[in-house]
Amino acid sequence: MTFNKKSLQLLLLPFCLLAAAACHDNKAADPADTTEAKTDSAKETSLSNPLVTAIYTADPSAHVFDNKIWIYPSHDIESGIPENDNGDHFAMRDYHIFSMDSIGGPVTDHGVGIDIKNIPWAGRQLWAPDAAFEGGTYYLYFPVKDKKDVFHIGVATSTSPAGPFKAEPTPIAGSYSIDPAVFKDADGSYYMYFGGIWGGQLQRWRSGKYDSTVAPSGASGNEPALSCKVVKLSKDMKHFDGPVKDAQVVDKDGKPLAASDNNRRFFEGSWMHKWNGKYYFTYSTGDTHYLVYATGSSPYGPFTYQGVIMNPVKGWTTHHSIVEFKAKWYIFYHDVELSGKTWLRNIKVTELTHNPDGSIATIDPYKKND
Repeated sequence: MTFNKKSLQLLLLPFCLLAAAACHDNKAADPADTTEAKTDSAKETSLSNPLVTAIYTADPSAHVFDNKIWIYPSHDIESGIPENDNGDHFAMRDYHIFSMDSIGGPVTDHGVGIDIKNIPWAGRQLWAPDAAFEGGTYYLYFPVKDKKDVFHIGVATSTSPAGPFKAEPTPIAGSYSIDPAVFKDADGSYYMYFGGIWGGQLQRWRSGKYDSTVAPSGASGNEPALSCKVVKLSKDMKHFDGPVKDAQVVDKDGKPLAASDNNRRFFEGSWMHKWNGKYYFTYSTGDTHYLVYATGSSPYGPFTYQGVIMNPVKGWTTHHSIVEFKAKWYIFYHDVELSGKTWLRNIKVTELTHNPDGSIATIDPYKKND
């Protein structure tokens, strides 16, 4: 979840507000239904409705715990901080936790799962989280800047998926950057994928040590693009078990994607799921706003780029999760339908389709009306 000025050039004109009362209605949307969304230039139909309208939410991390969908999103707020390249205006301070018994059914807001004031080492900017369950304990993983303004990843625990969560006193040793995504493999092993360039600071760790002088993109031209990071988690789920590695994305010839390949290279917002024995590494291209996928035979990669799973949403950022529920697959994502502002977003869900050949059908989040 990062920001840069050239992204604004690609931003489509925002939605009009659905209705003033909508911001106080927390009823779930049925993704089978559609809602009219108007822009200044044309009418379009949105594929799905906001799941939560009482507050602004983004970066939804969805999991199935106890036959129920639990969603761990960012909590967008109006901070009053001017927009800038580093995303200082994304000044989130807590997480609300939500649950659904069914897709299309009511969404329950379980309130604040953790507040930044209760994270001992935190400074500011509580960005996109993820969650996991193991051995009777729920784990919440979160990126936040420390008191020196450097992003690290922390972990908090609870006996309930709704929280409240209690943070460990220090960040995970060896962690950095943003957007943790935790994946459980068939053998019970857990892996964390993390990283985001530009405001996410991944590029500042290119040498292995933090360097604030590195250019925001971290690489350029025909250089290999910066990779998302992947690391195995320890059995206690609170530490890294082994070295942090590159989750490299390559083309069909096995060549690493170039930094200049903005439509395909990794930027932020990674996720991992497994289908028919194959690992699907999905991520956001960031400044070009695509959600794309690459496949591999190992959780460490390399992953071969395959294509687009979702075309750009309204509001330049894109961050998702993919989950199987009752024999169907769903993608949770966000846009700016309620506010029209890039920093005040709303989460959504729609069905995701794996084709028989292993490809994923591309989703268009909007359709123009004739």
